[in-house]
Amino acid sequence: MNTTTICRLTLLPLLAAVGLLTACSRQSEPAGQDDHAGHQHDEVATETNAPPGVKMCKEHNVPLEECGICRPLLAGTLKPGESAKVRLASSESADIAGVQTAAPTVGTIADAVECYAELTFNQNKLAQIAAPVGGIIQEVSADLGGKVEEKQPVAKIWSASIAEAVAKAVLSHQTLDRERKLRADRVSSEKDLQQAEADHRTACQQLRTLGFTEEQIDALVAKPNDQVLMEVRAPFAGEIVERTAVRGALVEAGKSLFTLADRSVMWAMLNIPESALARVRVGQTVELRVESLPGQTFTGKLTWIGAEVDEKSRMARARAEVANPDGLLKARMFAQARILTRKAEGALLLPSSAIQRMEGKSYVFVKLADDLFDARVVRLGARFDGQVEILEGLKPQEVVVVNHGFPLKSAFLISRLGAGCADD
Repeated sequence: MNTTTICRLTLLPLLAAVGLLTACSRQSEPAGQDDHAGHQHDEVATETNAPPGVKMCKEHNVPLEECGICRPLLAGTLKPGESAKVRLASSESADIAGVQTAAPTVGTIADAVECYAELTFNQNKLAQIAAPVGGIIQEVSADLGGKVEEKQPVAKIWSASIAEAVAKAVLSHQTLDRERKLRADRVSSEKDLQQAEADHRTACQQLRTLGFTEEQIDALVAKPNDQVLMEVRAPFAGEIVERTAVRGALVEAGKSLFTLADRSVMWAMLNIPESALARVRVGQTVELRVESLPGQTFTGKLTWIGAEVDEKSRMARARAEVANPDGLLKARMFAQARILTRKAEGALLLPSSAIQRMEGKSYVFVKLADDLFDARVVRLGARFDGQVEILEGLKPQEVVVVNHGFPLKSAFLISRLGAGCADD
């Protein structure tokens, strides 16, 4: 069995799969060399629509220099915008194979760096609400998941130290009133009055230190109450995300009672590949998609990029602030993030299915006639949502194969595999 026969048998299944194509292609050989007399490649075209003097491929009825099937080395020389022609067996072949075509669309697409992110609370709007004094919790007015306003009471504590401080303030107030009367009656000295005033200031200052307002102090000294309770208030509006406060519990000063978070803005902690860092800048838009929230995109801004790259993962940490007005984003959620590095207006767009990768290049098949197509090299740009930007090699009005282009790709590849004409 000779070499030519072996080649024919080996490729028989592939040729059967693309039987809608012309069966003949050239063996790999230097450009300009042609030993296939059956194709009569060297004959001058006789077709009326062929330019005078142009040599035609008689097998595929295209200019010899553009035949992508009979010139297997042609593909290696093509640059963006250049092409080789591929002809089907008949004008009905494309319809039978289900080949779908469409013109490119013009729209907006953004180039982006894609990475993973983990959501956390905004650390600038996260607070531990602690007991200001040691004592017994008498009231709890906020619960886990509850919303609170700024300065809203969330708990009340009875404290022996507060009771003592209040008692001192009440006593000093009473003493001051008495000394003022005695001084008015010239019974007491000015020095005694000044001392009473100093003692009262000291007692009131102690209450201020404990968190009492001037209005509360005035009310306490005017109407003494043994059951004075310290109000614990929220420092800002937010949501209670953690609670340890229990009524009747004995707590020490500084012990955390609640964790308060403002979830209107969340932090997204990103891991950016080292290879993409040159394209990333603070202030760029970040889009997040969470698997548990399908169909929704959350938008934020990149606010910080770490100063080092992890030596094992080769990733740099970064942070984005993401608006969360409806509270759908929660801490410790994982998300897919896109950092928009470039936005292209008026971009020429094709579905990703239209792009064929062959021999390290990106191709599209441009329809010239029902049975004739250009295998054209294109230069690609941004990709997003199944769309790809065409930077070079295609015009807006041209019609491109967008689905079921396998027969065309197969024809183009057969010649690269050495399935040229199998002469007997």
